[in-house]
Amino acid sequence: MVMKTKTESDDKEVIPMQARMKNPAMLFPDAMQAMFALKTAIDKGGLPESTAQLVHLRVSQINGCSVCIDMHAHELQKAGESTERLMAVAAWRDAPYFTAAERAALALAEAVTRLSDNPDPVPDAVWDRAARHYDEKQLAALLLSIGLINVWNRLNVSTRQVAGEWKKSAEAREWVEKASRAREQAVAV
Repeated sequence: MVMKTKTESDDKEVIPMQARMKNPAMLFPDAMQAMFALKTAIDKGGLPESTAQLVHLRVSQINGCSVCIDMHAHELQKAGESTERLMAVAAWRDAPYFTAAERAALALAEAVTRLSDNPDPVPDAVWDRAARHYDEKQLAALLLSIGLINVWNRLNVSTRQVAGEWKKSAEAREWVEKASRAREQAVAV
């Protein structure tokens, strides 16, 4: 995949976009299965899927993970999420499109993702707001979900995975489909 960049002085520069290596989780099937198993367990926690997806999108924006931004924006869109909400996730504090519960989840996701940015990484006010909207099991699911998306982001960003490429890989599609079926079965149980 090649991405063309355009500047005022030179519109001919071409920057190739190529992963440094295969996603590490793809190289270790047991690791991939463990990450999918964690996602399946998280799905049983009662956290609304739309909230989890919004959190995944926001965390991925913070971490600059183009693969996960692309994936979760498409998943939200496919699930019927409005364009207004998708476009405003990065500015959720200033946009009227999010519920109080979603705002609490997004605030917690930002705090947990940016642990080193503050002397009090997860302030009581952020925690208490989330705890007002989610019970203990949902909070656990939210925290595990935040941790898991941070792992995916770090793997993708450090190896320079290219947005959209995962959709072209038969192996990746197979993993995603397998995980999706497993989640559906787990939620049905």
